[in-house]
Amino acid sequence: MSAVAPTRLSVRDALAEAVAGMLRRPGRAVLTSLGTVLGVGSFVAVLGLTATISSQIDARFNVLTATEVSIEDVAAQQDEFAGTAFPADAEQRLRAVAGIEHAGVLWTVRLDSHTAVGPLPSGAGDPTTGAAVVAASPGAVAALVPTLQQGRLYDDFAERGHERVVVIGSGLAARLGITTLATRPALYIGQEPFIVAGIVADLRRRPEHLMSVLVPRTTAEQMWGPPAPGGATMLISTELGAARQVAGLAPLALRPDHPEYLKAVPPPDPRMLRSGVTADLSALFLLLAGICLVIGAVGIANTTLVAVLERTGEIGLRRALGARGRHVSAQFLTESAALGALGGLVGTSLGELTVVAVALARDWTPVIHPATVAAAPLAGLVTGLLAGLYPAWRAARVEPAEALRR
Repeated sequence: MSAVAPTRLSVRDALAEAVAGMLRRPGRAVLTSLGTVLGVGSFVAVLGLTATISSQIDARFNVLTATEVSIEDVAAQQDEFAGTAFPADAEQRLRAVAGIEHAGVLWTVRLDSHTAVGPLPSGAGDPTTGAAVVAASPGAVAALVPTLQQGRLYDDFAERGHERVVVIGSGLAARLGITTLATRPALYIGQEPFIVAGIVADLRRRPEHLMSVLVPRTTAEQMWGPPAPGGATMLISTELGAARQVAGLAPLALRPDHPEYLKAVPPPDPRMLRSGVTADLSALFLLLAGICLVIGAVGIANTTLVAVLERTGEIGLRRALGARGRHVSAQFLTESAALGALGGLVGTSLGELTVVAVALARDWTPVIHPATVAAAPLAGLVTGLLAGLYPAWRAARVEPAEALRR
């Protein structure tokens, strides 16, 4: 009597059974893969958008922040009787430092409660604007990188002559009803009239000053006194790549007797800034992608488990004909892995399309690392494989005799 040959399940047979199982209920297979599609798609979109945004941060950082240095007045922290740390000729002293394009001192003027900014003197009954008055030397105004809409910016002549001129933003001009400078409109700060010399449409640095009234530094000192201790700052616009060198030399050039009275704030390291932003975005969005993957895995596990219960008779027949428990397990594991891989491929394609669409809408250059595209389908495959472990284990434990009686 010859021995019965052991049964075998080849890879080809397992794949054929998995495809047949999915095609038997295509609607269920599509819905089951949807969770994996969302998870893998989110994964690819997150990494792609993070890389794309990081490149944009680099570009914007290089043209603006990398060329800005601020000098803070910390003299009051060193000596309470030191007074203002910035000398009267601060701008002239910085001309000896290479790499500086524009530099100037500015501070917000302290006005009493009865002094307001408006088209008429205070107390005349006309509504005030609530705008702040900022004392700024011509170098500080230039360092703000203004876009002039009308008129002109005040210069060193106005600074030396304590001229009563102001520069305002276009929004404030609209609130004051100033549409043209041809009529030499005036602006009142308290009871004092000032000629509006220029209207700026935009400030690339510190745009909050668009709603302020910029007054020459010497004029502000003559009318309202020097700034409060620690209230003034110096804004420096440098050439690209010179900011850190300027930040190291500026305090000594301004106050060689007490450089500790001034604190230079250089721009942050762009690599650290990019890494920080990238890490924050990646942590947040990868968490969301992980949640989608878990939801997809639960969906695959649930559907595969239902399929095991529905196909108990089929499993019993296979076992009665000689199929072993591991063959049945491999069949259902292959089916769930195929669903996960299919969802991973579709999700990768959708994620790439999302990155490209966002980049085109924002006029950016899409950036997707090749490793991300290669790893995403594998993530779907692994998700489907893990999701099918329990249903496959349940299918392998089905007893043939009991299954055939159902």
